[in-house]
Amino acid sequence: MAKPALHFPGSTFCSITTTAVVSVRRLLALCEAVRVTQSSTYPPRVVAATILVLAAMIVRGQDLLPALPTGSMVLPAEILGPDDLIEIMVPYCAELSRTFRVGSDGTLTLPLLKHPIKAAGLLPPQVAKTIEDALKQEQVMADPIVSVSAIEYRSRPVSIIGAVNHPLTFQATGETSLLDAITKAGGFAPNVGADVLVTTKHRNGQGKTESTVRVIPVKNLTTTADSEYNVDLRGGEEIRVPEASKIFVAGNVNRPGAFAMQGDADTTVIKALALSSGLAPYAGKDAYIYRIHAGGGGRDEFKIPLSRIMKRKAPDMALKADDILYVPDNNGKRMTNKVLNEIAGFGASTATGLLIYR
Repeated sequence: MAKPALHFPGSTFCSITTTAVVSVRRLLALCEAVRVTQSSTYPPRVVAATILVLAAMIVRGQDLLPALPTGSMVLPAEILGPDDLIEIMVPYCAELSRTFRVGSDGTLTLPLLKHPIKAAGLLPPQVAKTIEDALKQEQVMADPIVSVSAIEYRSRPVSIIGAVNHPLTFQATGETSLLDAITKAGGFAPNVGADVLVTTKHRNGQGKTESTVRVIPVKNLTTTADSEYNVDLRGGEEIRVPEASKIFVAGNVNRPGAFAMQGDADTTVIKALALSSGLAPYAGKDAYIYRIHAGGGGRDEFKIPLSRIMKRKAPDMALKADDILYVPDNNGKRMTNKVLNEIAGFGASTATGLLIYR
Protein backbone atom coordinates (compact mmCIF):
# COMPACT_ATOMS: atom_id res chain seq x y z
CA MET A 1 0.00 0.00 0.00
CA ALA A 2 1.46 3.36 -1.05
CA LYS A 3 2.18 5.89 1.63
CA PRO A 4 0.05 9.03 1.42
CA ALA A 5 1.89 12.06 0.07
CA LEU A 6 2.48 14.98 2.39
CA HIS A 7 0.89 18.24 1.34
CA PHE A 8 1.84 21.62 2.79
CA PRO A 9 0.03 24.91 2.19
CA GLY A 10 1.98 27.33 0.06
CA SER A 11 2.66 29.76 2.94
CA THR A 12 3.83 26.96 5.26
CA PHE A 13 6.23 25.59 2.65
CA CYS A 14 7.70 29.04 2.00
CA SER A 15 8.12 29.58 5.74
CA ILE A 16 9.91 26.26 6.18
CA THR A 17 12.14 26.92 3.17
CA THR A 18 13.03 30.39 4.33
CA THR A 19 13.82 29.17 7.85
CA ALA A 20 16.04 26.42 6.46
CA VAL A 21 17.92 28.80 4.18
CA VAL A 22 18.48 31.28 7.00
CA SER A 23 19.62 28.52 9.35
CA VAL A 24 22.08 27.15 6.79
CA ARG A 25 23.34 30.65 6.10
CA ARG A 26 23.92 31.31 9.78
CA LEU A 27 25.59 27.93 10.25
CA LEU A 28 27.94 28.58 7.35
CA ALA A 29 28.68 32.00 8.77
CA LEU A 30 29.51 30.46 12.13
CA CYS A 31 31.83 27.90 10.55
CA GLU A 32 33.63 30.60 8.60
CA ALA A 33 33.89 32.82 11.69
CA VAL A 34 35.35 29.93 13.69
CA ARG A 35 37.86 29.24 10.94
CA VAL A 36 38.93 32.87 10.79
CA THR A 37 39.16 33.11 14.59
CA GLN A 38 41.21 29.94 14.94
CA SER A 39 43.66 31.09 12.26
CA SER A 40 44.39 34.28 14.21
CA THR A 41 47.13 34.75 16.76
CA TYR A 42 44.80 35.42 19.71
CA PRO A 43 45.16 33.36 22.92
CA PRO A 44 43.10 30.11 23.15
CA ARG A 45 40.79 31.59 25.83
CA VAL A 46 39.90 34.51 23.57
CA VAL A 47 39.24 32.15 20.68
CA ALA A 48 37.00 29.93 22.83
CA ALA A 49 35.06 32.91 24.18
CA THR A 50 34.55 34.28 20.66
CA ILE A 51 33.20 30.94 19.44
CA LEU A 52 30.74 30.80 22.37
CA VAL A 53 29.50 34.33 21.62
CA LEU A 54 29.00 33.50 17.96
CA ALA A 55 27.13 30.31 18.85
CA ALA A 56 24.89 32.25 21.23
CA MET A 57 24.10 34.70 18.44
CA ILE A 58 23.04 31.79 16.22
CA VAL A 59 20.79 30.37 18.96
CA ARG A 60 19.17 33.78 19.54
CA GLY A 61 18.48 34.14 15.81
CA GLN A 62 20.94 36.96 15.15
CA ASP A 63 22.68 37.15 11.82
CA LEU A 64 26.47 37.32 11.71
CA LEU A 65 26.52 39.10 8.39
CA PRO A 66 25.93 42.87 8.38
CA ALA A 67 22.77 44.11 6.77
CA LEU A 68 23.14 45.82 3.45
CA PRO A 69 22.49 49.57 3.56
CA THR A 70 19.25 50.59 1.93
CA GLY A 71 18.47 53.66 -0.14
CA SER A 72 21.96 54.04 -1.63
CA MET A 73 22.41 53.77 -5.37
CA VAL A 74 25.56 52.21 -6.76
CA LEU A 75 27.12 54.34 -9.51
CA PRO A 76 29.25 53.16 -12.45
CA ALA A 77 32.81 52.33 -11.51
CA GLU A 78 35.01 55.34 -12.29
CA ILE A 79 38.45 56.38 -11.12
CA LEU A 80 38.06 57.67 -7.57
CA GLY A 81 39.25 61.01 -6.30
CA PRO A 82 39.10 63.26 -3.22
CA ASP A 83 35.69 63.66 -1.53
CA ASP A 84 34.13 60.67 -3.32
CA LEU A 85 31.78 58.55 -1.20
CA ILE A 86 32.21 54.77 -1.38
CA GLU A 87 30.56 51.80 0.28
CA ILE A 88 32.73 48.99 1.65
CA MET A 89 31.35 45.53 2.42
CA VAL A 90 33.41 43.02 4.43
CA PRO A 91 31.59 39.88 5.69
CA TYR A 92 31.86 39.29 9.45
CA CYS A 93 33.24 42.79 10.01
CA ALA A 94 30.61 45.41 10.81
CA GLU A 95 33.28 48.04 11.53
CA LEU A 96 34.30 48.12 7.88
CA SER A 97 30.90 47.44 6.29
CA ARG A 98 29.60 50.95 5.82
CA THR A 99 30.18 54.09 3.76
CA PHE A 100 33.42 56.07 3.81
CA ARG A 101 34.44 59.31 2.11
CA VAL A 102 37.81 59.66 0.43
CA GLY A 103 39.88 62.32 2.16
CA SER A 104 41.14 65.49 0.54
CA ASP A 105 44.56 63.84 0.24
CA GLY A 106 43.06 60.95 -1.72
CA THR A 107 43.31 58.34 1.05
CA LEU A 108 40.91 56.33 3.21
CA THR A 109 41.25 56.11 6.98
CA LEU A 110 39.59 52.86 8.03
CA PRO A 111 38.99 51.35 11.47
CA LEU A 112 41.12 48.32 12.39
CA LEU A 113 43.88 49.49 10.03
CA LYS A 114 46.86 51.48 11.26
CA HIS A 115 47.82 52.98 7.93
CA PRO A 116 45.63 54.92 5.46
CA ILE A 117 44.61 53.30 2.16
CA LYS A 118 45.27 55.05 -1.13
CA ALA A 119 42.06 55.48 -3.13
CA ALA A 120 42.57 58.43 -5.50
CA GLY A 121 43.45 57.32 -9.00
CA LEU A 122 42.10 53.78 -8.50
CA LEU A 123 38.91 52.02 -9.55
CA PRO A 124 36.65 50.64 -6.78
CA PRO A 125 37.75 46.99 -7.41
CA GLN A 126 41.39 48.09 -7.12
CA VAL A 127 40.64 49.80 -3.80
CA ALA A 128 38.98 46.58 -2.60
CA LYS A 129 42.13 44.61 -3.44
CA THR A 130 44.26 47.16 -1.58
CA ILE A 131 42.06 46.84 1.51
CA GLU A 132 42.26 43.05 1.36
CA ASP A 133 46.05 43.17 1.22
CA ALA A 134 46.17 45.62 4.15
CA LEU A 135 43.90 43.41 6.30
CA LYS A 136 46.18 40.44 5.65
CA GLN A 137 49.40 42.36 6.15
CA GLU A 138 48.28 43.80 9.50
CA GLN A 139 46.92 40.35 10.53
CA VAL A 140 43.40 41.65 11.07
CA MET A 141 41.79 38.94 8.91
CA ALA A 142 43.31 35.81 7.41
CA ASP A 143 41.36 35.64 4.15
CA PRO A 144 39.13 38.73 3.80
CA ILE A 145 36.70 39.31 0.98
CA VAL A 146 36.15 43.01 0.34
CA SER A 147 33.84 44.74 -2.13
CA VAL A 148 33.84 48.47 -2.85
CA SER A 149 31.13 50.43 -4.69
CA ALA A 150 30.86 54.12 -5.58
CA ILE A 151 27.89 55.89 -3.97
CA GLU A 152 28.64 59.56 -4.75
CA TYR A 153 31.21 61.28 -6.93
CA ARG A 154 32.55 64.73 -6.10
CA SER A 155 35.90 64.53 -7.86
CA ARG A 156 34.56 64.62 -11.43
CA PRO A 157 32.94 68.07 -11.76
CA VAL A 158 32.03 69.53 -15.13
CA SER A 159 31.07 73.23 -15.21
CA ILE A 160 29.13 74.86 -18.03
CA ILE A 161 28.57 78.62 -18.12
CA GLY A 162 27.74 81.33 -20.61
CA ALA A 163 25.01 81.33 -23.24
CA VAL A 164 23.02 78.37 -21.90
CA ASN A 165 19.62 78.38 -20.27
CA HIS A 166 20.70 76.92 -16.92
CA PRO A 167 24.42 77.16 -16.09
CA LEU A 168 25.41 74.41 -13.67
CA THR A 169 28.09 72.08 -12.34
CA PHE A 170 27.51 68.32 -12.34
CA GLN A 171 29.51 65.12 -11.89
CA ALA A 172 30.52 63.23 -15.03
CA THR A 173 29.65 59.58 -14.39
CA GLY A 174 29.44 56.87 -17.00
CA GLU A 175 29.58 57.98 -20.63
CA THR A 176 29.13 61.76 -20.72
CA SER A 177 29.57 63.82 -23.87
CA LEU A 178 29.59 67.54 -24.62
CA LEU A 179 26.02 67.39 -25.92
CA ASP A 180 24.98 65.64 -22.70
CA ALA A 181 26.42 68.54 -20.71
CA ILE A 182 24.63 71.12 -22.86
CA THR A 183 21.38 69.19 -22.47
CA LYS A 184 21.77 69.17 -18.69
CA ALA A 185 22.20 72.96 -18.91
CA GLY A 186 18.88 73.34 -20.71
CA GLY A 187 20.35 73.81 -24.17
CA PHE A 188 21.82 76.87 -25.84
CA ALA A 189 20.41 80.32 -25.13
CA PRO A 190 19.13 82.41 -28.07
CA ASN A 191 22.22 84.62 -27.98
CA VAL A 192 24.71 81.76 -28.35
CA GLY A 193 27.89 82.54 -30.24
CA ALA A 194 29.63 80.61 -32.98
CA ASP A 195 31.90 78.45 -30.82
CA VAL A 196 32.03 76.43 -27.60
CA LEU A 197 35.25 76.48 -25.55
CA VAL A 198 36.16 73.32 -23.64
CA THR A 199 39.03 73.73 -21.16
CA THR A 200 40.74 70.60 -19.85
CA LYS A 201 43.29 70.71 -17.04
CA HIS A 202 46.09 68.17 -16.73
CA ARG A 203 49.47 67.79 -15.07
CA ASN A 204 52.67 67.88 -17.06
CA GLY A 205 55.81 65.88 -16.42
CA GLN A 206 56.93 68.39 -13.79
CA GLY A 207 53.72 68.07 -11.78
CA LYS A 208 52.41 71.50 -12.77
CA THR A 209 48.81 72.02 -13.87
CA GLU A 210 48.33 73.06 -17.49
CA SER A 211 45.16 73.95 -19.39
CA THR A 212 44.22 72.99 -22.92
CA VAL A 213 41.43 74.91 -24.65
CA ARG A 214 39.55 73.32 -27.51
CA VAL A 215 37.36 75.44 -29.81
CA ILE A 216 34.32 73.58 -31.14
CA PRO A 217 32.00 75.25 -33.69
CA VAL A 218 28.38 75.20 -32.57
CA LYS A 219 27.18 74.47 -36.10
CA ASN A 220 29.35 71.36 -36.43
CA LEU A 221 28.43 70.18 -32.94
CA THR A 222 24.68 70.36 -33.53
CA THR A 223 24.48 69.25 -37.17
CA THR A 224 27.00 66.39 -37.32
CA ALA A 225 27.42 63.16 -35.41
CA ASP A 226 31.20 63.35 -35.49
CA SER A 227 32.87 62.46 -32.19
CA GLU A 228 35.57 64.98 -33.05
CA TYR A 229 33.14 67.70 -32.00
CA ASN A 230 30.95 65.84 -29.48
CA VAL A 231 33.91 65.11 -27.21
CA ASP A 232 33.80 62.81 -24.19
CA LEU A 233 33.94 64.39 -20.73
CA ARG A 234 35.88 62.68 -17.95
CA GLY A 235 35.48 65.28 -15.20
CA GLY A 236 37.43 68.44 -14.51
CA GLU A 237 36.38 70.18 -17.74
CA GLU A 238 35.16 73.77 -17.92
CA ILE A 239 32.72 74.50 -20.76
CA ARG A 240 32.30 78.12 -21.74
CA VAL A 241 29.65 79.14 -24.26
CA PRO A 242 30.38 82.75 -25.29
CA GLU A 243 27.55 85.00 -26.31
CA ALA A 244 27.33 86.09 -29.92
CA SER A 245 29.03 89.33 -30.88
CA LYS A 246 26.85 92.34 -31.61
CA ILE A 247 26.50 94.94 -34.31
CA PHE A 248 24.77 98.29 -33.91
CA VAL A 249 22.43 99.94 -36.42
CA ALA A 250 21.53 103.61 -35.96
CA GLY A 251 20.13 106.52 -37.93
CA ASN A 252 17.33 106.49 -40.48
CA VAL A 253 16.16 102.90 -40.04
CA ASN A 254 12.80 101.67 -38.78
CA ARG A 255 14.13 99.78 -35.76
CA PRO A 256 17.58 100.90 -34.62
CA GLY A 257 19.33 98.86 -31.95
CA ALA A 258 21.93 96.23 -31.13
CA PHE A 259 21.69 92.82 -32.80
CA ALA A 260 23.49 89.59 -32.01
CA MET A 261 25.40 87.98 -34.82
CA GLN A 262 26.68 84.45 -35.39
CA GLY A 263 29.58 84.27 -37.76
CA ASP A 264 31.30 87.47 -38.78
CA ALA A 265 31.99 86.44 -42.37
CA ASP A 266 28.33 86.35 -43.49
CA THR A 267 27.09 89.43 -41.62
CA THR A 268 26.60 92.18 -44.17
CA VAL A 269 25.05 95.62 -44.49
CA ILE A 270 21.90 94.27 -46.16
CA LYS A 271 21.37 91.72 -43.39
CA ALA A 272 21.84 94.40 -40.75
CA LEU A 273 19.25 96.60 -42.46
CA ALA A 274 16.85 93.65 -42.64
CA LEU A 275 17.20 93.14 -38.88
CA SER A 276 16.46 96.80 -38.32
CA SER A 277 13.26 96.53 -40.42
CA GLY A 278 14.68 98.40 -43.39
CA LEU A 279 15.43 102.01 -44.23
CA ALA A 280 13.25 104.85 -43.03
CA PRO A 281 12.06 107.59 -45.36
CA TYR A 282 14.55 110.26 -46.41
CA ALA A 283 17.57 107.98 -45.85
CA GLY A 284 20.74 109.26 -47.45
CA LYS A 285 22.45 107.70 -50.43
CA ASP A 286 25.57 106.94 -48.42
CA ALA A 287 26.07 105.28 -45.02
CA TYR A 288 29.00 104.98 -42.64
CA ILE A 289 30.60 102.06 -40.82
CA TYR A 290 32.42 102.91 -37.60
CA ARG A 291 34.87 100.14 -36.71
CA ILE A 292 37.10 99.84 -33.66
CA HIS A 293 40.65 100.75 -34.61
CA ALA A 294 42.98 97.75 -34.72
CA GLY A 295 45.40 99.40 -32.32
CA GLY A 296 42.64 100.68 -30.03
CA GLY A 297 41.98 104.29 -29.15
CA GLY A 298 38.88 105.06 -31.20
CA ARG A 299 37.05 104.00 -34.33
CA ASP A 300 37.78 104.25 -38.02
CA GLU A 301 35.14 105.61 -40.39
CA PHE A 302 34.26 103.93 -43.69
CA LYS A 303 31.92 105.51 -46.20
CA ILE A 304 29.81 103.03 -48.19
CA PRO A 305 27.53 103.64 -51.24
CA LEU A 306 24.31 102.52 -49.56
CA SER A 307 21.98 103.42 -52.45
CA ARG A 308 24.11 101.50 -54.98
CA ILE A 309 24.31 98.47 -52.64
CA MET A 310 20.53 98.39 -52.28
CA LYS A 311 20.14 98.54 -56.08
CA ARG A 312 22.77 95.77 -56.50
CA LYS A 313 25.05 98.08 -58.40
CA ALA A 314 27.78 97.70 -55.75
CA PRO A 315 28.88 94.66 -53.72
CA ASP A 316 27.47 94.17 -50.26
CA MET A 317 29.83 95.11 -47.42
CA ALA A 318 30.76 92.70 -44.63
CA LEU A 319 30.41 93.81 -41.03
CA LYS A 320 32.55 92.78 -38.08
CA ALA A 321 31.82 92.41 -34.40
CA ASP A 322 31.04 95.71 -32.63
CA ASP A 323 30.66 97.61 -35.92
CA ILE A 324 28.27 100.56 -35.94
CA LEU A 325 26.28 101.00 -39.14
CA TYR A 326 24.97 104.56 -39.33
CA VAL A 327 22.43 105.63 -41.95
CA PRO A 328 22.17 109.45 -42.07
CA ASP A 329 19.29 111.37 -43.56
CA ASN A 330 19.56 112.90 -46.99
CA ASN A 331 21.41 115.97 -45.72
CA GLY A 332 24.44 113.77 -45.10
CA LYS A 333 25.02 114.69 -41.44
CA ARG A 334 27.62 112.43 -39.80
CA MET A 335 27.76 111.10 -36.29
CA THR A 336 29.78 112.80 -33.60
CA ASN A 337 32.04 111.00 -31.11
CA LYS A 338 29.49 111.61 -28.38
CA VAL A 339 26.76 109.84 -30.35
CA LEU A 340 29.13 106.95 -31.13
CA ASN A 341 29.84 106.43 -27.45
CA GLU A 342 26.15 106.55 -26.59
CA ILE A 343 25.34 103.91 -29.22
CA ALA A 344 28.11 101.60 -28.03
CA GLY A 345 26.92 102.00 -24.42
CA PHE A 346 23.36 101.26 -25.44
CA GLY A 347 24.47 98.10 -27.24
CA ALA A 348 26.44 96.87 -24.25
CA SER A 349 23.45 97.20 -21.92
CA THR A 350 20.60 96.01 -24.15
CA ALA A 351 19.48 92.45 -24.28
CA THR A 352 17.19 92.82 -27.30
CA GLY A 353 17.91 91.87 -30.85
CA LEU A 354 17.84 88.89 -33.14
CA LEU A 355 20.41 86.38 -34.26
CA ILE A 356 22.10 86.46 -37.62
CA TYR A 357 22.75 82.83 -38.55
CA ARG A 358 25.18 81.57 -41.15
